[in-house]
Parts: sequence; C-alpha cells; structure tokens
Amino acid sequence: MTAEADVDLVTAARRGDRGALTALLAAHLPLVYNVVGRALAGHADVDDVVQEVMLRVVERLPALREPERFRAWLVTIAIRQVREHARRRVVARQVPLDPYADVPDPAVDVAGEVLAGAERDAERRDVLAAVAWLDTDDREVLTLWWQELNGELSRADLAEALAVGPAHAAVRIQRMRTRLAQAYTVLAAWRARPRCPDLARTGRGWDGVLVPLWRKRLGRHVFACPACLAAGGRRTTPEQVLPVLAGLAVPAGLRLAVEARAVAPTASAAVSGVTGGLRGVLSHKVAVAAGTVAILAVGGLVPAVRHTPDGRDGVVAAAPTIPGYGGPSAPPAPSGPPGGTPTPRPSRALTGVTDADIIVAPDGHDDGDGSLRRPFATLGRAVEAVRPGQTIALRGGTYRMTEPVTITTDGTADRRIVLGAYRAEQPVLDAAAIPADRWAVTQRTAWWTVQDLEVRGSRSHAWVCRSCAHTVFRRLSMHDNVRSGLTLRDPGTVDNQVLDSDFFRSYDPADPGGSGIGLAVKFGAGVGNVLRGNRAFHNADDGVDLGGFADPVTVERNWSYGNGQDRWELADWDSNGCGFSLGGGESLPAGHRVRGNAAWDNRGHGFGVEANTGPIDLTGNTAFRNGGVGFDLADGETTARRNLAVGNAAPARGAADTAGNSWDGGTAVRLRSTDPDVAEGPRRPDGRLPATRYLSTGTGIGADLTAF
Repeated sequence: MTAEADVDLVTAARRGDRGALTALLAAHLPLVYNVVGRALAGHADVDDVVQEVMLRVVERLPALREPERFRAWLVTIAIRQVREHARRRVVARQVPLDPYADVPDPAVDVAGEVLAGAERDAERRDVLAAVAWLDTDDREVLTLWWQELNGELSRADLAEALAVGPAHAAVRIQRMRTRLAQAYTVLAAWRARPRCPDLARTGRGWDGVLVPLWRKRLGRHVFACPACLAAGGRRTTPEQVLPVLAGLAVPAGLRLAVEARAVAPTASAAVSGVTGGLRGVLSHKVAVAAGTVAILAVGGLVPAVRHTPDGRDGVVAAAPTIPGYGGPSAPPAPSGPPGGTPTPRPSRALTGVTDADIIVAPDGHDDGDGSLRRPFATLGRAVEAVRPGQTIALRGGTYRMTEPVTITTDGTADRRIVLGAYRAEQPVLDAAAIPADRWAVTQRTAWWTVQDLEVRGSRSHAWVCRSCAHTVFRRLSMHDNVRSGLTLRDPGTVDNQVLDSDFFRSYDPADPGGSGIGLAVKFGAGVGNVLRGNRAFHNADDGVDLGGFADPVTVERNWSYGNGQDRWELADWDSNGCGFSLGGGESLPAGHRVRGNAAWDNRGHGFGVEANTGPIDLTGNTAFRNGGVGFDLADGETTARRNLAVGNAAPARGAADTAGNSWDGGTAVRLRSTDPDVAEGPRRPDGRLPATRYLSTGTGIGADLTAF
C-alpha cells in the first residue's frame, strides 16, 4: 500500500468510514505481525502482543494528526508493545540449532549437502540462527531493517520507530549488520565439511543451543583461524538471504476478527466496535492457537521451551521452564515509561500505628496541634515537634513535598521514636517538586523506627540517613527517584536495620545508567548494620550497593533483579547494573556477610566484590541469568560456600576459599522453577517476601526462596 493510500484511508477512518477503518487495519496487519513476530523470535505471546498493538492503533487513531505518518506511528506502537512484553516477562531466549544439536563428528561424509537446493536451505537456516544469536536491541533494529529491505518501511519510518534520527539509525543498522555477519560466519564455519579440527575441539560439549557464551567461545577461534574464516566467507551474505525469506502468515482467526469487527457507522463507534472485537479475540485463544508462529521455522529451526545453562554451572533446570530462554547476554529490552512493575506497596493487612502522639494528614494544617482532629499538614512540621518516646502517624493520601525535610531529634534506647502510617492507611511522600540539588529527606538520628511509607519522585536521593544509629527501616516502598531510594552513609552508621522493603526504578536521565541505586550503605563506617528481606529491582545502576563502606554489613535473604537495563530509552546507556555490589575498595577491606540472597536478570554481575579485598563470606546465594559473572570475586579474599550460579555469562571468578558451590563440580542440581512471577509480585500481607519455588533446588545449594 502506498503512502498516499494510507493517508486516504486514515483520513476516511477518522471521519467514521467503517470500510476504510477495516481496510486500513487489514492492510497493515501483516506488517505488524512480522515486526512483532520477528522481534519476539517466536515467543508464544506473539498473537497477544499483535492484538494489543491493533487495539492501541484503533483507540489512538482519532488523535493522529498527521495521516502521512501513519506507518511510522504504527510501527512505533508495535516496538513499544514488544518492549512492554519484554519488561513484563523478564526472559531471555534459548534457540536450539536443530541441524547441529547432535554435534556430529567432523569426519562424517556429508557430500550431498553441496547440492544447490540444500545449500540454499542451509544458508537460510544459518541466517535465521544468526538472527537468534543477536541481542534484543539488535533484533529490534533487524526487524525494522528487514521491513525496509522488503519495501514496507522507509528509512525515515525506521528511524522514527527507534526514536532516533536517520544518521543514528544508520549507525545502529551498521552495528547490527556487523554482529549478524559475525554470527553467520561462525555458523558457516561450523557447517563446513570437513570441519576445522580445532573448531571441533573448541565446540566439544556444545549442545547446539544458541547461547551467547558459545557464540563468543566459537567466535574467538573462528576469527583467528584462516581456514574457518575462508569456510565462513564462501557463501552469500545475510543481506542477500534476508529479503527472500518468506513473511510470517497472519493467523486466520486474528485476520478475520480484525476485518469483521469494524461495524459502526461513525468514527467513535467504529473504534468501539473494532476494540470490542479484538478484545473478544483475546478471550478466545482457540481461534488463533493454530496460527501461533514459529519465527525460525525455516529448515526445521524452532524456538525452544527449555532452559539449558552452560554445563560449567553444574546445573540443569527441571521442566517446565521459560519459553525462549537464551542466555545472559541477550537481556530483555525494557519499555519506555516503566509501569506495570510489582505493586509499589506491599499488599498489607497491618494495623499500622493506632496510638499516635502526632498526626499528619494531607488536608491538615501546620498551624494545627497535631491531633487527630487538627492534624499537621507536613512531615517537616511533625519532626520539628516530636520528642523522644513519641509516635508520628501519617494518614493515607499523597503529600506533595515542596521543601526538603531534615530529621535531627534523637530517641533513646527505652524511648524510641516511631514514624509510620496511621492504621492500615497508605501515605505517599511525593518529592517531585524539591530541587534536584537537595535530598528529599535527610535524617541524622538514633533510635528511630521508620515504617510503612512510600517515597517517590525525588530528583536526587529520596531518603539519606547520615551517621544514623539503632534505626529500623521496614516495609518501605521507595521508587522512581533519581539517585537512590534509601542510602545509609557516613561514619557512625551503627546497628541499623533495613527490613522487608522495596527499592525500584531509580534512574538519572542526565547520567544514563551511571546513576540510580535502589538501596545503598556506603561512604562511611560502622558495625552491626543489617539488610534483610528487601527487593531492589529495575534500577538504572546497581540494586544493592555497599561501595566505600569500611565495616562489614550483613546482607541476608534479599532479592535484586532486573537492574542496569535501559527501561527509559536513554541515549548512550552505560550501566554496571550489578545485583549486589559488595565493594569496599582496596583501602577499605570490608568482610561483608552475604547469605541466602538471590540476583537474577541484572545487566552486570549477580554478586561483585568491586575491588574489595576484605574477607567476604558468601554462603547459600543464587545468581541466575545475569549479563555478567554470577559471582565476580576476583579481587577479594572471599569464602564461597554452597552458592548456585546458572545461566550467567560465567558462573564465578576468583574466591580464595571455595567449596560446595555449583561451579565446584559434583552432581548437577535441578531448579524447581524458573518462573519469577510470584517472586516479583506482591509481598505477603505482613510485608514479608513471597514464598516461591523460584530458583530453589532443595539441595542446600543456593538461596531457598520458599523460606522467606
């Protein structure tokens, strides 16, 4: 369909022309299906994501003011839904290379494969296998470029869908093409007959699964071996093969639903009719089940539904596992404005503070007396008035802070000060109006308990406790702040506890990936500090950061996941993205006690010592599917016992004393579940972490997530 025809149909559909709306959707459904299908690489949810795209197109069409931009607008929606799907289901991919799954002996005679038809099929299989080896971002670029090669999109459309300029789009395409060509060359060298003996030895033990670890391992040999390079360079290039690959067929049930449901005579009614029809399809899976696409089904290459990590981890996962899992170097492509993550507050059935000395309410007034009838309006006024032994209770609702709060009044061992929610109500401190050069809340106190609060929107650090002592933070939700959620820092940070709290989506647009910590204990010293039962997730940088803290911190039964991923579509993203950063530095050799924690789907290491040379004790922790090393212990005098590493770029590196870990050898253990839904969902009613079989083995190796 031409751009002029698009404009005519869009204009008519926006006026309420039923036939135009039906024709517009039907004409562009194949484009959407191919963009989504190829970007998701055969995931079982392709049909659902396509339907969500078409729903959004129908719902938002009246707001499209430039009909000539329809195609780019449509593809932009499709890419956003792909990213939203990846963010909701934080999974990677695993694709078996069927023709090579048995890893045949290079001496076998396969002379028949030189026939022209078989060779063309082999080329198509290898191109599609190379596509499966691409990281998520590259696969998105390829998906759009594929449509450009086929004449479905212009370069301007492609650039708009990626939210970049044409010049930047050209750079991203070139980078993707280079990586695709490299993967294709490796596969071509592997298929060569006779195969290079050294390459065969390098690939000994490979089960034919296209995980990045083997792409890199085989590639190191191929690109240093003249014979392999020659074998890999004899055939056509990916660019010559891609345009002739067949497009993905739209399932009949989905096509008929889209074409049949534009039933109303006006624009608003047409939108309503098609929307209702598509939502009906969502509830009738049988209608489209037969059309679920196997993206890589050329020459027998199909998506896998199993998890098979690198054998060096010593772990084999038990079915059922995540469809399409493929290893740590293909992290999910998170969405734009990040929503739909686990509930910001725990689903609680707590009584909260029932007998308070000072009451604060969104509709109160700071000229009041702080009673239930005449509450204060701000936290700042309440902390000015509080005295040792008293309790401050915040009524439910949103407090839009206009100036920073500083807390300096100490409690005592027998007269602790408590700050929390009133009964089961849910107070929210919104710090978005506070200047970016000020921390939202600064606390310099001893003997406090801070509980059951939500803090969001700080343009700097949300809550900083400086030289605090004997303070308990529990059941907190701190999210969508810039620098960090909660930070404990400075000398004199002694005997504090952070319990059963969530810290997520911290990020700094001015420092893409370089800032944005969930929970930090850093730049200070003090003994007796404990982190227990917390989750740090979807932060731009590290989940939990102990950088520059001189004394041991006890880190027990915390979960850190999905950190370091670009969920905000920021340019020049660069993040370490560790689950747990255990750094004290060479001059601050802190012997942290790290037990029963789990780190998964982080961009960087699961657990990293970050130049800490202290005697760290890591016992019974789990690192799963992180983009870096599961346990990066190279710089520390570390003791590692009964830890589990699976699906990471490498299981472990370093450790002065290691025994009983999954990478130390012995009998392989099985994961009971690799479905993170429960772990990443709401907490228990009392604020504790949810009990889940996720990543558990039942062997005493790794973290037991059922016991939280």
